[in-house]
Amino acid sequence: MKDPSSRRRARRIAIGAAVVIALAGMNGPWLWRVGSEKYHNYKINQPEYKADNGHWKVIDFPEEYRQNTIHASLLHTGKILMVAGSGNNQKNFDDKKFDTRLWDPVNNTIKKIPTPVDLFCTGHTQLADGKLLIAGGTKRYEKLKGDVTKAGGLMIVHNENPDKPITLPAGTKFTGKKNGKTFVSKDPVVVERAKKVFDKQTGAFLRNDPGLGRIYVEAQQSGAKYETGTQDNYRVQGLSGGDTRNTYGIAQKLALDKKDFQGIKDTFEFDPVAEKYIKVDPMNEARWYPTLTTLTDGKVLSLSGLDEIGQLVPGKNEVYDPKTKKWTYTKGIRQFPTYPAIFQMADGRLFYSGSNAGYGPDDVGRDPGVWNLRTNKFKKIPGMSDPDLLETSNTVELPPAQDQRYMVVGGGGVGESKDSSPKTRIVDLKDANPKFTDGPELEKGTRYPQASVLPDDSVLVSGGSEDYRGRGASNIKQARLYDPKTNSFDKVADPHVGRNYHSGSILLPDGRVMFFGSDSLYSDKGNTKPGVFEQRVEIYTPPYLYHGSQPTLGEGPKSIKRGGSGTFPTEHASSIKKARLIRPSATTHVTDIDQTSIALDMKKQGNKLTVTVPKNRSLVESGWYMLFVTDDQGTPSKAQWVHIP
Repeated sequence: MKDPSSRRRARRIAIGAAVVIALAGMNGPWLWRVGSEKYHNYKINQPEYKADNGHWKVIDFPEEYRQNTIHASLLHTGKILMVAGSGNNQKNFDDKKFDTRLWDPVNNTIKKIPTPVDLFCTGHTQLADGKLLIAGGTKRYEKLKGDVTKAGGLMIVHNENPDKPITLPAGTKFTGKKNGKTFVSKDPVVVERAKKVFDKQTGAFLRNDPGLGRIYVEAQQSGAKYETGTQDNYRVQGLSGGDTRNTYGIAQKLALDKKDFQGIKDTFEFDPVAEKYIKVDPMNEARWYPTLTTLTDGKVLSLSGLDEIGQLVPGKNEVYDPKTKKWTYTKGIRQFPTYPAIFQMADGRLFYSGSNAGYGPDDVGRDPGVWNLRTNKFKKIPGMSDPDLLETSNTVELPPAQDQRYMVVGGGGVGESKDSSPKTRIVDLKDANPKFTDGPELEKGTRYPQASVLPDDSVLVSGGSEDYRGRGASNIKQARLYDPKTNSFDKVADPHVGRNYHSGSILLPDGRVMFFGSDSLYSDKGNTKPGVFEQRVEIYTPPYLYHGSQPTLGEGPKSIKRGGSGTFPTEHASSIKKARLIRPSATTHVTDIDQTSIALDMKKQGNKLTVTVPKNRSLVESGWYMLFVTDDQGTPSKAQWVHIP
């Protein structure tokens, strides 16, 4: 029997020939314009074409409900939380206009949700009880070189007193010992006490390792004459006694260079039932562009991000406990670029694919590998092709999750590089010595590709751009279905809307896929016309929904324990071939850590189907899942929501 992609290709040829013949019969001269938009629209709306390629539909919300969607998450109510915050708009930020919408794709209703702080470039993940954890966001927008009027930068404050920490308020002045220039802190800082170091063998006291604090400072007045060119030690004004001797600052160049975004510590749980944000304890570290990864015990790991002074968080990772609503630091230090793609593996360790969203040194934390959070040991995985082109790549766990195979799609060079990769790279983490091997290539080098796992075990890969943020009108309006069994791509219908930076895709409970966002720098090839944020949503209906009626899956238990079973009524039990639990997405910046598809064992009896959930807690994390069944034609049912406690 031919595989589905082969059948689709054969049908495509036949359909194309039939359409051309039909058009020739209806209107001969029209045949000469087969590349026209009119012909294209005719072709893509034919039932046979849809059955082979699927279909795209643009949804343009009423003007009062449009927003610059940066983040989107599917909730167990079936509604989608669409978060803009300030929406990458400095004026909105200055005016404290922060935006969140709740969209019901079934009834096509939209509700505005009061947004407490700027959740632009926050982190998020699904919690076990169905709430959405949201942590971090924007404290200050970046300032480009030329817009910076006061020299400034990072001041490292040292405290050599082993007996007590010291707190320096906002407005503290630091004066250079060599350069004589004075800089002022923008925020308060607590500097921990020094640590006494003893000889491990003799017990003799060796030294005090100073406690360190990081603070952003800037010159008191504007102008280039207040810049510094080299490192200097800084005296802290306003101290007395031993604090004068024990406390000092060290800073590298303090200049009029570009100043990066700054993050916040704020943390919220969004309640899908009450439909509101609930404030909980803040993180220990401010984070802008963080990744949140759920752990085996239901706690959540928060990683990376830019802190309150615009610096990459120095490897201080922390864990949120949904029971206590509090954050605690993990043991050990490990630093990653912002929005690192870090997934929990079936054995409880963490897999870092190398995918990230950008900020951070090009030589820090970019190698893919397996991380043991408990021991803080990290083992690199070899074989990655285009290893310097992993920024803005997408990483997707290939279905089913039990196989522990991941695919890294596309990517680009560090920062605003023009370079992009057409590669896909696949790794099998069940291998004793895993390594990446190349999968099928994309047609073009692709930054920001979207990837959504479908109920039939295929993966929809769509969108992206060849250049940084779509420069040079480089959006790629193409879509492919990846088949993990054949390790091949099959071209399907092209989307109408280009998607690059600040875009994402989400599998819906009816088997369709929603696409949102896109934030091009420019809209023309010459890079002369500023881009406009894409506020339209586009829905892709995969080919499997045009192959006849969907198998039905009636209501069953709303909760199934790990290792337990649940029975659901269905009139199509004999034709059902597989069942999948798919965790709902929480996606932003080509990062969707929540997405996973778990194979379930099945038993059929008459008009009933019994599914059994795997026992592995690291594989099946607590929370709400969509339960899909798929028939022998590859057509999935609509999902039933099931909670795994």
